[in-house]
Amino acid sequence: MKKLLLSIAAVAALAFTTQAQTEKGNTMLGGNLSFLSTKANGAPKSDVSFSIVPSVGYFVSNNFAIGTGVGYTYDKVANTAVTTGSLTQAFEVAPFGRYYVALSDQFKFFGQVAVPMQFGNYKNIDVQGNTSDKLGTTTNIGVTVAPGFAFFPTKHIGIEVSVNGLEYQHAQTKVEATGAKASSNSFGLDANTFAPKLGVMFHF
Repeated sequence: MKKLLLSIAAVAALAFTTQAQTEKGNTMLGGNLSFLSTKANGAPKSDVSFSIVPSVGYFVSNNFAIGTGVGYTYDKVANTAVTTGSLTQAFEVAPFGRYYVALSDQFKFFGQVAVPMQFGNYKNIDVQGNTSDKLGTTTNIGVTVAPGFAFFPTKHIGIEVSVNGLEYQHAQTKVEATGAKASSNSFGLDANTFAPKLGVMFHF
């Protein structure tokens, strides 16, 4: 009987520690970090993409959190001996809302809606490698809906796997010299299960 009571107490404690991850009043910290360098055969230099967007969320009710990410993106297409390259830099803000559904004591499904916004500028890189003055500005505003799963091995850590989902994006560029604008809109589904995103969130 004593062993049974201890077992029940242990299960209850485990359930409490995992359920507490997403209770009202808790905070989660995480973010996105990516770096990609590619070089075509025979190309003198590599293309480089870099992004860092730390994020924080607050549980306004059990299993429902709102928050935002704030960060920076860098995208450089290298010049060659005969073609110019480009450099785009942007400041990013990405408010989001996320809802969790418990599948077991340590596994939860979540759905997230985010509104990523990027505000930046672009420059050219000539064949000698010199970077021009700012040629124009870029604005990208989107809405994404993405699913994922979270595994909680400890009280303060959630290991997440997610895929891209529905996405809408409005992009606009403005030429600095003339003020001319060009814009585009895109909408689609990009649920590529062969390229999932892996992340870690810290819960407090």
